[in-house]
Amino acid sequence: MKKMALLGFLLIILNACKENQPKTRYLPDSSGKINHLSIVMPEKSWNGILGDKVRDLLSAPYEGLPIDEPQFSLKFIPEKHFTGFAKNSRNIIWFVKDPIGRFQLSENMMAKPQLVAKVSGEDEEVQAFYLEENIELLRASITDIEQTEKRRRIGKSPSRDNEFSDRFQISMTYPSAYKTFKDTLDFTWIQKPIQKGHMNIIAYTLPINALKENIKKRIPFIRDSIGKAYIPGRLPGSYMITERAYRPYYYKTQINGKLTYLTKGTWEVANDFMAGPFINYMIRDTLKKRWMVIEGFTFAPSASKRDYMFELNTIISSMQFE
Repeated sequence: MKKMALLGFLLIILNACKENQPKTRYLPDSSGKINHLSIVMPEKSWNGILGDKVRDLLSAPYEGLPIDEPQFSLKFIPEKHFTGFAKNSRNIIWFVKDPIGRFQLSENMMAKPQLVAKVSGEDEEVQAFYLEENIELLRASITDIEQTEKRRRIGKSPSRDNEFSDRFQISMTYPSAYKTFKDTLDFTWIQKPIQKGHMNIIAYTLPINALKENIKKRIPFIRDSIGKAYIPGRLPGSYMITERAYRPYYYKTQINGKLTYLTKGTWEVANDFMAGPFINYMIRDTLKKRWMVIEGFTFAPSASKRDYMFELNTIISSMQFE
């Protein structure tokens, strides 16, 4: 009897402990296309100065494209309709009237993965102020969650090829739709067909002293030399070069903790009529005394190119040295 009483007492304690433990909250999967944002506010605000400010800050051009395209696509949701499935959007910018002005970023509030930016203020002017003050943080946070989502989707059907590992001792995760187009001793090119065109990633190395000075002149010169040697156009004597009419964007950044020169711009074909955007990473690898160069470029005439370039950038930025 004593043993049974003791067992019953222990079961009561265990059940009480379970009841006191925090319950795991169920969150539905988020939804939405890559780089699409849901903007929640009253309709009057969307058609007023606050809506204008949102469009100005979040529809800024995506860098490096031959024709301007917005960095993000915006979907307006009236505040009164922000219910049900609308709350499952992966990226939500939510404007709330409140006497206390603030900007708050929250993850996985109503779905997962999800980023919710809540912008509060007593009127539209205050809300616009807090949005503008935090716009760089917001853009970076959205880009981060979108690259993570893109990598998750790529991971569903990744390529099993090892050309980059075998040739350069680097690894990248990219879709199986990319196939080897050219592979030589010191140059590798993979390509993915798209409607009316193709997406491309190339890789090669340079000596460690190749970028000693005048970086902004050296990078186009190197690109043009590689284009002439490895990337021919459709006509005899034609090859890919850096377009002369548009100055590229240059940045100094890091990949894997290594000094990296990032260039975004437009390519064209000498002696032919072809052009498109490119993104070029030159990564200093002091261990192997080389510059590891990886570039993505797209040929897609008469088509939107933002999402193509976002995919290429996401793939290249996943690069790891082995």
